[in-house]
Amino acid sequence: MLVLLRLSIGWHFHSEGSEKYRKGDWDAAPFFANAKGPLADEFRKTVWDYDGKVRRDPEFTRWWLEQYRDQAAEYYTFGEKELAIANEALEKLLEDHEVVLEDYAEDLEEYDLGQLRLEMLKSEDDRVGVESLAGQIETVQKENDAKLKPALAAIDELWAGYEGTINSLAAPNQRRASPPLDLVKPRTAVVDTSVINRYVPYFDLAVGWCLLLGLFTPVAALAAAGFLGSVFLSQYPPGTGPASSNYQLIECMACLVLASTGAGRFAGLDFFIHLFIRRSVAKHAADN
Repeated sequence: MLVLLRLSIGWHFHSEGSEKYRKGDWDAAPFFANAKGPLADEFRKTVWDYDGKVRRDPEFTRWWLEQYRDQAAEYYTFGEKELAIANEALEKLLEDHEVVLEDYAEDLEEYDLGQLRLEMLKSEDDRVGVESLAGQIETVQKENDAKLKPALAAIDELWAGYEGTINSLAAPNQRRASPPLDLVKPRTAVVDTSVINRYVPYFDLAVGWCLLLGLFTPVAALAAAGFLGSVFLSQYPPGTGPASSNYQLIECMACLVLASTGAGRFAGLDFFIHLFIRRSVAKHAADN
């Protein structure tokens, strides 16, 4: 039964990782943005630029995109013509960026005021402790976030357009020989979704393969349990239905079972690792 449990969880992680890798645009931001419970604010802070301060800053936008332009110039060895087009595209983007900020100025101002109001509500312990009032705070949070989304979506479109323009300047032979140069998001926290999105597919695949092969099972199972536990905590307390995080909690407990037993030594490669360790220890003891 331990082998079957290990294989089932291993296949689940492998299939999840394969799907994320195949899609290429998997994003954890919507999940963390909708976090609830006492740790909701901490999980929301892992969303890249969750309050839009980076994308709403014209000076930072110019500096960051100039860095990208210079990186692309070196990557593709741009000539004067390509650099001129890149500079022109950047100036056009910055003009459009100003227009977006002006068009959504009222919504952005309401969002900033709403954030101050939310901070005041969350500072009231009595309000946070009552379930109905805590639900009211969550509703206000969602309504406030909705005011920010259109402006950020428009800015994201501008950034994506600039990325496409830069890569289109490469010569056909360069495009065939080299992958497109991605416009990497500037990190807004020690660990945010710009990092999480990049590594979670590989994490899922690594855990999946380790559990399927029974290789380093305790380490892989503990890593899986930590990951699933964080998912559960981001949606605490869990609701009912197919979207309930109770499923992640149950699988987390199953991973702890795998980590605390010899699940990898039964029909797994951990058998050979433990065999080697036992023989080495026995030989060392005999020599002494």
